[in-house]
Amino acid sequence: MIPVTSFAGKTVAVFGLGGSGLASCHALKAGGAEVIAGDDSADNLAKAAQEGFITADLRSVPWANFSALVLAPGVPLTHPAPHWSVLKAREAGVEVIGDIELFCRERRRHAPNAPFVAITGTNGKSTTTALIAHLTKVAGYDTQMGGNIGTAILSLGPPRMGRVHVVEMSSYQIDLTPSLDPSAGILLNVSEDHIDRHGTIQHYAEVKERLVAGVQANGTSIVGVDDGWCRDIADRLDRAGKNVVRISVRNPLASGIYVEHGTVLRASGGARSEVARLGGIGSLRGLHNAQNAACASAAALSMGISLDVLQNGLRSFPGLAHRMEQVGRRGNVLFVNDSKGTNADAAAHALSSFADIFWIAGGKPKMGGITSLTGFFPRIRKAYLIGEAAQEFSGTLGSQVPHEISQTLDVAVEHAARDAEASGLNEAVVLLSPACASFDQYRNFEIRGAKFRELVQALPGVKAVV
Repeated sequence: MIPVTSFAGKTVAVFGLGGSGLASCHALKAGGAEVIAGDDSADNLAKAAQEGFITADLRSVPWANFSALVLAPGVPLTHPAPHWSVLKAREAGVEVIGDIELFCRERRRHAPNAPFVAITGTNGKSTTTALIAHLTKVAGYDTQMGGNIGTAILSLGPPRMGRVHVVEMSSYQIDLTPSLDPSAGILLNVSEDHIDRHGTIQHYAEVKERLVAGVQANGTSIVGVDDGWCRDIADRLDRAGKNVVRISVRNPLASGIYVEHGTVLRASGGARSEVARLGGIGSLRGLHNAQNAACASAAALSMGISLDVLQNGLRSFPGLAHRMEQVGRRGNVLFVNDSKGTNADAAAHALSSFADIFWIAGGKPKMGGITSLTGFFPRIRKAYLIGEAAQEFSGTLGSQVPHEISQTLDVAVEHAARDAEASGLNEAVVLLSPACASFDQYRNFEIRGAKFRELVQALPGVKAVV
């Protein structure tokens, strides 16, 4: 745990008592603050009370007593409308912050030069976060990984020299961290997402930009420049005097790090040098993972990690569950769990990584469906459609892609495995990349992915991928 000493002797309201909210309560209390906890859920209030915290309906308490409102990232700050707790705080002149802001203040107080790598982007941030954490562990750092990727940041060990915090941040978390100041900040990409919470893509991109704009004076801003939003951001950072490392997997760069024919290259002053090779690393297959690896490499280099250690770390990276996870093989059929592919843009990364695909897709549909994926249709041998989106996706695939409406995941896995094996292809891939949320049939994408893994591994003759 990281005791939050910056509010010692003060009273702090915490609203939203899920994992990060409760961790904030414990960290504030450990640092000497008085905590008043609130939530719209009676169950969450009861749990906080059981853990020894004062709970209250924050609508009816005097806000003048509070020094801050620590808000859970899932609670609306601006759009579609500020949550009532945010309005109460603003009326009282109380600052509204999140748990990562508390971490940043503790780091500045106690170990301002301790390495802190923060990662954001519309897609790829979890894989990049896990990869950087893996690289720093291989390099011998005491590595603390958390934030949006799972462990609440205040549940990690306190900042200190020799210990690196590798933190995934969503746009919601950035919005609640006004003094965000990592030693290395990474912005992978920006594409349309979470507009319901930010109003416009312009505002969404502005929030993402704060992470790399706030990098410490001697730190490094790492920006993927393969989309227009990020190219403009990198240019603005340059003009502001930041140390910017541009990343591309689509074009060579005169200065920066780019990927060409599976090799990560560094360019500077008209010369280029090899950083690492990605060929044969199954956990980093595909152009999207090449970008993740290039950004992670830039972060590692900014920390002084050697090229040998970097290459060894890339090769030993196991990948993340539910993200291009190779869960089994039967003969020439590879089974890949990309349950995290919950929108068309994410599914495009998976579809671009294989040539002969037996595609399991569907679930709770998102705006735009799969119309943006038509360029990948020639790669799909057959599609198996599940959930609420099945009829809509069937209409989009039409006569271009053979498909069936399987409805449920167990039927889809059984039929896709059968058809892939019968195809006689040298490398047939049964790919779960739903391009949809899971909520129509599963509580979250992790449960959906775990079910896929279970179904695959129960098939006769399936072996683990090594």
